[in-house]
Amino acid sequence: MSIRAEDIRFSYGDHDVLKGVSFEAQPGEFLSVLGPNGVGKSTLFRCLLGLLKPSAGRTLIDGRDTAQMSAAEMAHRIAYIPQSHAPVFNYTVEDMVLMGTTAGLGRFSSPGRAQRKLVGEVMEWLGIKDLADSGYQNISGGQRQMVLIARALAQQARILIMDEPSSSLDLGNRIRVMKTVKRLTGEGYTVIQSTHDPDQAFFYSDRILAMKDGQVLACGPAKDIVKDTIISELYGAEVEVYSLREDTVRVTLPAETHGHSKEE
Repeated sequence: MSIRAEDIRFSYGDHDVLKGVSFEAQPGEFLSVLGPNGVGKSTLFRCLLGLLKPSAGRTLIDGRDTAQMSAAEMAHRIAYIPQSHAPVFNYTVEDMVLMGTTAGLGRFSSPGRAQRKLVGEVMEWLGIKDLADSGYQNISGGQRQMVLIARALAQQARILIMDEPSSSLDLGNRIRVMKTVKRLTGEGYTVIQSTHDPDQAFFYSDRILAMKDGQVLACGPAKDIVKDTIISELYGAEVEVYSLREDTVRVTLPAETHGHSKEE
């Protein structure tokens, strides 16, 4: 499924948060929304998900205005994956993933054999089937994030919105989670993540949407966005971007050259 934002605007009282944000993401694409804290990334996501109503603009999924969709229709098309968190109750991992299937059930229905079969298949595909009976509060942060991804897949939506999915994880878990997310695009999922890490955005993204002050500063292929001028303006700090390999860069302070070839 494709998703398109057209001139999205939103304000909290007199404070303009989004000032005409437009972009499009296609099936199988990984789009990173890059920018410092407070630029409107989370507000944009809430508008895309239908949790906030923009003051102007619209969101289209496969060409259809989401304002004309019911909550159930939206749930079949778009899923939200938050940062790893600990719920009040220590649900089992299987129950956490099973919650994703409720979007397709009636008001007074509960998950049955078909939903449990789907959950088992999703967990096995993500490599967390052995955690089924574990308490969600008792597993690692990386495993929790994988459970939240599984819950979104159980929802059977094809567009995944992820709010800084690896920001609270250590390096190993960050790599495992991001590799899994990248693998989803190979299965045709449309993935949009928010991040403030230019290096990560460059390595995993097909395209990057750079946001500053509630507006689109730049949007395009990752190699065209992670540049000295754009990153320096985006974060209000002079930086230099160096190429480590064809698919990897490092954003550093100007004095930290380290002998790497500079990304022109």
